Amino acid sequence: MGRIIVVSNRLPVTARKIKGVLDFRQSIGGLATGLASFETQSEKLWLGWCGLEDEKINQKEKTRIKNTLRRKFSSFPVFLNSKDIEVHYGGFCNKTLWPLFHYFVQYAEYEKNMWDAYRNVNEKFLKSILKIAKKGDTIWIHDYHLFLLPKMLREKRPDLTIGFFLHIPFPSFEVFRLLPWRKELVEGMLGADLVGFHQYDYVKHFLDSVHFLTGHEHEAGQINAHGRVIKADAFPMGINYEKYSESRKREDVAKQMKLFRKQVGERKVILSIDRLDYTKGILQRLDAFEMFLSKNPSMKTKVVMVMVAVPSRTNVEHYKTLRKYLDERIGSINGRYGTVQWTPVIYIRRFIPESMLLALYQLADIELITPLRDGMNLMAKEFIAAKNGGKGVLILSEMAGASKELVEAITVNPNNREEIESAIEKAITMSCDEQKENNRIMRDRLRRYDITRWVNDFMEKLENTKELEKNLKKRILSKKEESDITERYVKSKKRLFLLDYDGTLTSIVGSPKKAKPDKQITGILKKLSQDPRNEVVLVSGRDRKTMDKWFGKLDIGIVAEHGIWIKKRGGRWFLIEPMDSDWKDEIRTVIEKYVDRTPGSFLEEKEFSLVWHYRNAIPDQASIRAWELKDDLIHLTANQDLGILEGGKVIEVKKEGVNKGRACLTWTEKRRWDFILAAGDDRTDEDMFNILPDNAFTVKVGIASSHARILAESSGRIRGLLKSILKARNS
Repeated sequence: MGRIIVVSNRLPVTARKIKGVLDFRQSIGGLATGLASFETQSEKLWLGWCGLEDEKINQKEKTRIKNTLRRKFSSFPVFLNSKDIEVHYGGFCNKTLWPLFHYFVQYAEYEKNMWDAYRNVNEKFLKSILKIAKKGDTIWIHDYHLFLLPKMLREKRPDLTIGFFLHIPFPSFEVFRLLPWRKELVEGMLGADLVGFHQYDYVKHFLDSVHFLTGHEHEAGQINAHGRVIKADAFPMGINYEKYSESRKREDVAKQMKLFRKQVGERKVILSIDRLDYTKGILQRLDAFEMFLSKNPSMKTKVVMVMVAVPSRTNVEHYKTLRKYLDERIGSINGRYGTVQWTPVIYIRRFIPESMLLALYQLADIELITPLRDGMNLMAKEFIAAKNGGKGVLILSEMAGASKELVEAITVNPNNREEIESAIEKAITMSCDEQKENNRIMRDRLRRYDITRWVNDFMEKLENTKELEKNLKKRILSKKEESDITERYVKSKKRLFLLDYDGTLTSIVGSPKKAKPDKQITGILKKLSQDPRNEVVLVSGRDRKTMDKWFGKLDIGIVAEHGIWIKKRGGRWFLIEPMDSDWKDEIRTVIEKYVDRTPGSFLEEKEFSLVWHYRNAIPDQASIRAWELKDDLIHLTANQDLGILEGGKVIEVKKEGVNKGRACLTWTEKRRWDFILAAGDDRTDEDMFNILPDNAFTVKVGIASSHARILAESSGRIRGLLKSILKARNS
């Protein structure tokens, strides 16, 4: 692997001007802190905004910033002006995307000027990357500030390996669809080779949005789109475990602990630490703490809450309002319950240095982290890592991504103050042995999956995805392969074409009735069949009446209902073997139940088969229903000669052992062909590919795994191949 270029809104180091002199300091934030600490064997560079508005620095200062960042911090600056910062970051990012993705839809604003600024800043990042990117580089783009960048970069540099990671939740489609520019954002993310999230819920939501907004299908997190393979997967971000585990040995931390202990005495300490943000549930946990004091008068003066609320987005109105309410709530609690010697809530409203943070982790008996919605929350992990062999209890919101890993913590609904209050009581009375055992299990997990393991997992999956795409692309129908096929066609005298219809000769559509053949495809089939050396067979899953209506006038063979019905050239329809439909009433009743329970799905009844279509249903629900239906059908058909066939978003019940492959034997068993071309697009066509000799040209539509020798990017490519064959015939 070549260089890794990390791209994020902010660099891990911020440039400042103090009395006209440039100064550089470490940036604040979980992403900058977490990623700055990971180790890799590859050269690691970083690109992002440097922290100074463009108009506040002259050209000479820009040059110095570039040189200093490159030399000392392996970083490259993106220069943004004050309007970019205000309308991109303060506007679209924090007034549109942040509230929407955290389910605060009532706060989201949809202004065209903010969207234009967002796109403009993504373009500025693109230009900066293009100046430094080399062949073989991996570009790792981070977070919601840069959703459009992967696609922009892909269009300019398709040779690059591109990863994207989202550090906040990806909302359900019902919420995401509220965004006017929803499709542009999804398409932007699909420019990456690998799209990563903290947990699988977010992966599912993203895949739903891809399906509904672009129509691209996915299987096991793999999306085949635009002739590429894109993977989506969950990678729960880790921390620099050793840094927090060994923090009690640091002198500056020990000094801070003494100062804190002197202030709080021997009281139990509940630590609440967050950015000042309405998504963090800060007011709700204050309510719960007040309830705890009210219900447990014996604990007065024996417990103290240290609340750290680091200011952020101070110019956004909702944050100003939150700050006002928070000041009032803390004042009310301290005024009602406090004494001269005891302040229930110690409020720290500022950025605190690392030594102070680590001291608070060591000091706290309880950490109370109750976000209303949070992508991960690394502070919960940091607290547990800091409890090296010691006691301490983590109370964690079930809405935080970290709750999926830290299952030994006390998890709570952040909107249920009674539950939070009970959790505080439980934490205070929990035995030391139980605390230590819970922490040991969680610490072991955090040690194993630390920040370096997180990076390596993502990079390994990214490399594997790129390798998979590379191997599949080697099989893509090329001009040379097309030339080889046409040359072999011209030289041969006995030619067989086995062609699927839906998804192969025409694109898949939502309703099967809308896939009526156009003049181009009927013309191609007609011209192919007019050559006496050619045998053309349409091998379809459709019913024979539809196939007769659409193609009956052509001099071709037809297979219908996945092999049940066969019609040879110039002949009549016949069954591949004797059939009956006595079984249909019982199976129909079951499938109809699933149609009723799955909006968007429908039942198609053929002469000797029943088909449940669920392409237009909600993907998650349809997947569950498909699994349930298949399970029901397996039990129902156990003692019957029936098979269950899974195709592209369909489940079909028909006679066991009847498939496209067996039907195609009608043409291949008793006659030798010196040219065979077979094309299909889904699982049902694999049976056809499997029965053909090695010298046959087998083509699957779609960049995906298949028994076919060749892959075609679209049905249009199959049409193009057939037209080339016709042209070669006439040349």
